[in-house]
Amino acid sequence: MDRASRKRAVDVLQRRISSPTAVILEVGCSSGYFLRDVRQALPEALVIGADYVYGPLERLAGATSGVPLLQFDLTACPLEDACVDAVVALNVLEHIPDDSAAIGQIHRILKPGGVAVIELPAGPSLYDVYDKMLMHYRRYSLHDATDAFRRAGFRVEHPSHLGFLLYPPFAVVKLRNKRHLHDPEERQRAIVAKSIQRTGRSPLMQMAMNLEMAVGRFVRYPVGIRCVFEAIKV
Repeated sequence: MDRASRKRAVDVLQRRISSPTAVILEVGCSSGYFLRDVRQALPEALVIGADYVYGPLERLAGATSGVPLLQFDLTACPLEDACVDAVVALNVLEHIPDDSAAIGQIHRILKPGGVAVIELPAGPSLYDVYDKMLMHYRRYSLHDATDAFRRAGFRVEHPSHLGFLLYPPFAVVKLRNKRHLHDPEERQRAIVAKSIQRTGRSPLMQMAMNLEMAVGRFVRYPVGIRCVFEAIKV
């Protein structure tokens, strides 16, 4: 799913960005995978990575050249007004207590007409021990997430979901795991560790995501594992 997520974000940037030398900021870049993908797709763009946690940035700096890396809290972003053409935030806002302040900062640093490529964990009722251990403050409904961006001054386009075909078994597992939210922390960590060990690459899952992405060009999915949309600064 993460590969599908990155591919979708790159596709949005290629469609939305008109200048080959655009400035693109990825917030929450610590894995480095998306920075690599977007540099391959848009080699003339200035790509900047940012994250709140220093350690992963330090490791990424040792493995990546030619990409400025910044450490900051998005709710107190130090960048100037209207200085970037695109902001990419894939599964970031759920980690921030004051997500409204973070959305306001994204709006501030984008140039007029700039795009924010947003992805968020979907389904408030599915918040479980896995979310808690990953330090998620919330999961989102697509309606509430897009409303938050509109209130900040964005025009929202192409709101949909990612993981539509995988949603039924995903929802069953999440609802089952909710009962562990009040277990001892050691027990919660063991449950999450076991879940991570079971997660791996599956050809069937890859086929499902490829099909979903192809059909998703023409339809909007009513449910899914993640909320996805484009927010345009007006």
